[in-house]
Amino acid sequence: MREYVLVLLVAAAVTYLVASLARRVAYLVKAVALVRDRDVHTKPVPYFGGLAMLAGLAAAFGLAGALPWLGSIPLVRNDVRGIFAAAVVICGIGALDDLIELGALAKLSGQVLAAGVLVLNGVRFYWIPLADRVVTLDGAMSVLAAILFVLLCVNAINFMDGLDGLAAGVTAIGTSAFFAYAYLLAYEQDLVRSTTASLVMVATCGVCLGFLPHNVHPARMFMGDSGSMLLGLLLATSGISLTGQIDPSRVNPEGGALVSAFLPLLLPIAVMALPVIDLVSAYVRRTLAGRLWYQADKQHLHHRMLQLGHPHGRAVLLLWLWSFVIAYGTVLIGVTGSGWAVLAVAAAAGVAVFLTWGPRRRHRTDAAVPDGVPTAPGGAAGPGADGGAT
Repeated sequence: MREYVLVLLVAAAVTYLVASLARRVAYLVKAVALVRDRDVHTKPVPYFGGLAMLAGLAAAFGLAGALPWLGSIPLVRNDVRGIFAAAVVICGIGALDDLIELGALAKLSGQVLAAGVLVLNGVRFYWIPLADRVVTLDGAMSVLAAILFVLLCVNAINFMDGLDGLAAGVTAIGTSAFFAYAYLLAYEQDLVRSTTASLVMVATCGVCLGFLPHNVHPARMFMGDSGSMLLGLLLATSGISLTGQIDPSRVNPEGGALVSAFLPLLLPIAVMALPVIDLVSAYVRRTLAGRLWYQADKQHLHHRMLQLGHPHGRAVLLLWLWSFVIAYGTVLIGVTGSGWAVLAVAAAAGVAVFLTWGPRRRHRTDAAVPDGVPTAPGGAAGPGADGGAT
């Protein structure tokens, strides 16, 4: 565990330090996010946060390889080389898009290329654990499943990256929950705790934590497509490594709640719940409207939070809360398998519901107040109205 903590701290520190340099480079080459109709920022902000994250990832992987415990497993070393090669590819495609704005087909081709690098290095689904059996995948299916999962995760995080700190925070929460489960599973089942999934999750969480000080509202820089696609790739890699690469024959089915047949499948979905909901709803919404799936609009989850009356910072915190409840709630229920865990998660979800929809009720009440009637300081009718930040 101490080596994992060290990797996380190094990833965070290097990302934080390199981000300042990346911001200056972005200004020099004019890789800057201008203000568009669908955006919520009000002034140009530099990109290239993804390059800082890539530097943090390189430092984390380099340190892990030099450590006596994490660097002692040949499979992990081989996986890390392939994962970093894919990370360089997808971060490079994203940085190019931040600079010259590539078309949707070009970005999709880059994503497929990065996924191909992963599977060529052995990072793929080998089996899918189901409730009553384990499905072993043949070569073609294992490659196809991995590529499709990478594309899903990459585009889901890319769609989620719409408010300051949102994508980085959601990813940090998801990867920390993912790591907690993977480590507890290895501990309970007496498996090797130095795994590809755990290392990638810790490194990803670290780069997100290192980037957040530069990205929380009001953001000094954006991660851009170089960062959002990189985070999506790393999340996909974690899910593949945990769900499709742990040998079911080595897991004791009587070993406890952690080996619930559904949990290895449910947890990646829970970690990616908000981004995937956003991605799927955008696809359905745009298709029904007769538009292409990649044509942007202002109906993403983060836009809807602003429409409910939340200011920028509160909207992000609430989406972080939902991500925490779903990801850690799934882990808690899966680990304990108890009724009190279900009640606790339901109560937390109830709090999240109240905090999310409360401003709408207040807004309706304030809107009914006739002109000239004073309102409480900071109310929707006063100078401190919610949503002013956007």
